[in-house]
Amino acid sequence: MIKIENTEIVGLKPAIRGMRNPMNSWQKSDSEFNMMCHCYYSLLDDCNNKECEYCEYNNIPIIDFDIGENDLDLMKRLVKAGAAHAKYKRMINVYCDITSNHTWWAEFDTYEHTVRNSCSKMHKIHVKEFMPDDFSHEGIDEVGGDIKEHFLKTIEKLEWLRNKFNETQEKKYWRAIIDLLPMGYNIKATVMLNYEVLTAIYRWRRNHKMFEWCEFCKWIESLPYSELITGGI
Repeated sequence: MIKIENTEIVGLKPAIRGMRNPMNSWQKSDSEFNMMCHCYYSLLDDCNNKECEYCEYNNIPIIDFDIGENDLDLMKRLVKAGAAHAKYKRMINVYCDITSNHTWWAEFDTYEHTVRNSCSKMHKIHVKEFMPDDFSHEGIDEVGGDIKEHFLKTIEKLEWLRNKFNETQEKKYWRAIIDLLPMGYNIKATVMLNYEVLTAIYRWRRNHKMFEWCEFCKWIESLPYSELITGGI
């Protein structure tokens, strides 16, 4: 399984400004930068949407940035020219929370220029009861039979070890949990990526046999101006 939430895109404005530095062509930039409320009423119009908790309680703005035709055309041409020319993509950062299994995370970590801040097995693996939904088990469910039974028994053993550790605080039980924990165990992390590393991921993972990567690439396609990532691939 994979769940992606709380996506934020930052850096479009400085990325475009930097993109135009080599030719001193700032005057040709036609993008617009606005402060917007979360309910998408412009703050300049004094949003009073009573159903908007941000207006009513926090008045916290989000950034609404519309890339103009001139800027977008240059961005696309630089993408076609190659990564050395489209360095601006490294400046468009993407933040999100991802929950997925250890197998997927091991592959994610092979990509450079990413930052990951994960939930901790060291501190919290013993706090919550182990349940089947704590694991990615789509393949196990499809095979079924003895494999499914073995999976459920593994969860029972993990739960026994968790209870023993909580009762005794003996580290051997905690270590046994870590040693026995399947790669299908799901963990949540907040990550930072950029449009360049997402281009590499999309190129090599969009038809991957792990459906989590296919879902991740669909999420990439949903990002603002995703054609800067997927174009030409």
